[in-house]
Amino acid sequence: MKRLTAMVAALFMVWSTTAVAETDYEYNWIEGGTIVDLGNIASVDLDPDFLFLDGEDTKKVALDYGEPVSGFEIGSIYPVDEEQTWAVYFDYEETGHIKDDEKIDAKALLKSYKAGAEEANKDRQPGERFYVTGWDIEPFYDEDTHNLTWSLLLEDENKETFLNYNTRILTREGNISVILVTDPQNREADKQMLQNQILSQLEIKDGNKYTDFDKSTDKVANYGLSALILGGTGLAVAKKAGLLAVILAFAKKFGVLIIAGIAALWSFLRKKKNKPATEPTEPAGPSGE
Repeated sequence: MKRLTAMVAALFMVWSTTAVAETDYEYNWIEGGTIVDLGNIASVDLDPDFLFLDGEDTKKVALDYGEPVSGFEIGSIYPVDEEQTWAVYFDYEETGHIKDDEKIDAKALLKSYKAGAEEANKDRQPGERFYVTGWDIEPFYDEDTHNLTWSLLLEDENKETFLNYNTRILTREGNISVILVTDPQNREADKQMLQNQILSQLEIKDGNKYTDFDKSTDKVANYGLSALILGGTGLAVAKKAGLLAVILAFAKKFGVLIIAGIAALWSFLRKKKNKPATEPTEPAGPSGE
């Protein structure tokens, strides 16, 4: 399904090519110190030290590099500080109201993720394979905030460690996907940043909160918390097809990070941010050349 895109990893790889240098990208950066909208579902009081791209510009980042979009993008946040190299991506999917009364079996979920990774590796070339090695943070659900959080540890064939850090915020008829892209060395500090400076400033708009659910009128999702961790509707389809789990691929959805490329990402984005909207051009000669 489109939602399982190769956005993050592919962006990092493409940014290193000469094709990027030959292409001009312009994004509508919003500087912090103001409230920004995450689509029509939520808003964030954006920290002065952060930058924001709305859903359309977040999609444009993918499309400009020839990558598919999920169609669910509602925004992304980045640091101003050049010493920091994290990014936070937001999607919103109207799945129906997800019931939160399910007990999460972390051991079974990990087994399913590993099986999915092994299946995906069958179609990958040597040097491109990834393996799920365990939980960085086992899945847990906060009944007060209706937030579901987990983090997977992965490694490549050179035993280099990667991770994702995922939060799903349940809403009246769907969920907001929040993915922190970072590296193991900075995960703790960036996790605190995410909690204290972004999620604490995120407000679900009235009428869309989880507690606004009306069982007499609102639709209900046909899956619960465990399926949401494994890919939501994608997992439901996979189960019907007899598969153990959704395929783990290079995906923004799973927050897979190529550490070697994230510095290049920031160098590129900052260059484009500081670049004038229009570049002066040399006057044409008499021949028009």
